[in-house]
Amino acid sequence: MSRRTATPDYGDVVTHDTFPKLLADNARRVPHEVAMREKEFGIWNAYTWAEYQRRVRLIALGMADLGIGRGDVVALIGDNRPEWIWGEIAAHAIGAMSLGIYQDSIHDEVHYLITYAEAALVIAEDEEQVDKILELADEAPCIRHIVYCDPKGMRKYADERLLSIDALYARGEALDRADPGRYDREVSAGQGSDVAVLCTTSGTTSRPKLSMLQAGPFLAHCLAYLRRDPKLPEDNYVSVLPLPWIMEQVYAVAQSLISRITVNFVEEPETMMADLREIGPTFVLLGPRSWEGIAADVRSRMMDATPLKRRLFDLGMRRGLAALTAGKRSPVAHWLLFRALKDRLGFTFLKSAATGGAAMGPDTFRFFLAMGVPLRQLYGQTELAGAYTLHTADDVDFDSVGIAFDNSEVRIDNPDESGVGEIVARTAGMFAGYYKNPEASQADIRDGWMHTGDAGYIKPENGHLVVIDRIKDIATTSTGARFSPAYIENKLKFSPFVAEAVILGQDRPYLAAIICIRFGIVSKWAEQRRIAFTNYTNLSTHPSVYALVRGEVETVNRSLPEAQRIRKFLLLYKELDADDGELTRTRKVRRGVINEKYADIIDAIYGDRETVHVDTWITFQDGTKSRIVTDLALMTVVPPAGGGAVPARQAAE
Repeated sequence: MSRRTATPDYGDVVTHDTFPKLLADNARRVPHEVAMREKEFGIWNAYTWAEYQRRVRLIALGMADLGIGRGDVVALIGDNRPEWIWGEIAAHAIGAMSLGIYQDSIHDEVHYLITYAEAALVIAEDEEQVDKILELADEAPCIRHIVYCDPKGMRKYADERLLSIDALYARGEALDRADPGRYDREVSAGQGSDVAVLCTTSGTTSRPKLSMLQAGPFLAHCLAYLRRDPKLPEDNYVSVLPLPWIMEQVYAVAQSLISRITVNFVEEPETMMADLREIGPTFVLLGPRSWEGIAADVRSRMMDATPLKRRLFDLGMRRGLAALTAGKRSPVAHWLLFRALKDRLGFTFLKSAATGGAAMGPDTFRFFLAMGVPLRQLYGQTELAGAYTLHTADDVDFDSVGIAFDNSEVRIDNPDESGVGEIVARTAGMFAGYYKNPEASQADIRDGWMHTGDAGYIKPENGHLVVIDRIKDIATTSTGARFSPAYIENKLKFSPFVAEAVILGQDRPYLAAIICIRFGIVSKWAEQRRIAFTNYTNLSTHPSVYALVRGEVETVNRSLPEAQRIRKFLLLYKELDADDGELTRTRKVRRGVINEKYADIIDAIYGDRETVHVDTWITFQDGTKSRIVTDLALMTVVPPAGGGAVPARQAAE
């Protein structure tokens, strides 16, 4: 059967209301069509729907032979790989629930999730991930089996719970021969109302909760997403965001099964951009930090370019942004700059690109739209099966996250005089509650509506939803000026030199910022100017770097109301890190942790001191520690006099 199709040919999610049922239908209808590709040792290996089904069948039967069954939890940890998805759907096939764990999770996080969910079997990608599980030792007696996919380095282990993926396949084959109808019976017994996925929430304020997502409602919601942003079997998607994240579950797992889009897995995270260019995807989903990183990388490369190329780049960007403001495209900018740039990035064939998981600054948004990348912003929560708002192709608003899907409803509760209130929503894919936590479920779901905790408003002129910030994070200075920290932080992070920023000012007389430099780019900038440095800490304290960042802060200040301008900033001695609890695994700032961990630095910023002495230890991923002893300078950026209270709505405009 040809892959070429004029209109979407979506799977029947009413009849085939579980992931394994949809997979079986695809394998029956289009067995030789490519479902996945994975790059390994520089070669793209393709897997058809028939092979996809065969692998899932054997893994499911292998797990059943080990005694895993209905009601059990199967955990998965590692990079994005076909084995992850095969293992996840195999778990669903025998009635077990899947639990994804971020591949860079540290011991404490892995321990919490596995013991809380009481995972009976863990599928770990390689030796690194197996070590994390074995380190739990007697702390996680629930683990009965550990399946590893990459045998490299595994010979030295003797734990009786360990077995290779090949050994699991062999068990599955043996059970299949002994009972040929077992797999089909297990799949038929599955119902759309079964909880299939335990998906972790972002955990910005505490331990992540586990949202129970039922297969049928989740697939139905993903179908509504496809009605807003259609995909065809000949389309390509590159899976780079972590599979435990709800939106990667939507794209790489559910939407793939429904629309038969080909999912491609890069060789390594470091090869992502090169692999993107080889595939030339038609759809891509990246987090705001990834888009910001790409924009910063483009601008940093221009630092190494010839003067002529830099002038052409600046001219192309000016033409492109001017045309975008007028609602047009610039042919001159396209042929002068953007055509080659999109090809270099692997974006030539994009039909749609999306970002979500955290807010993106409008400056970054404009940068890619001017380039001709069809970027759209989405918004949603894990509890509501991911995104439920998205821009339409012909109606992109830089400041908004689009309009709701046809199966979703959004309203604003308790709006203030400017229309800002809490975003409340419901979708057809709403979760069945938090696993083992009915109290939290009742607190967040009231009368069938999810209370998101986010502040926003709906634009009366076009019905678009504008998300400002978490309600608890919208702050007010001691002078009465309201502001959204995330909005200002995103404007700062458009700078290629700024990796992270935390805006301060709650109950303080003015706004200040803790800023982390983007080391790779700032170090290149410093090398070009023959500025000597030894490491991140040393570079971030250099007066020239402070002057560089001050210029970026002043640029942002000029775009803000006077009362919301940054008066002081400090360059932190290290990058913010999820391993240190400062960020979530989806790169959202944990403000409570920042306020507690850096309380002395924050107090110094608002004091009369010019420097802050730091004597602390930092721990690296491999467990080694390093002592940091340094003095951090406080840079004052004097704002114009004046300013007063500003409505929260204005902070988003």
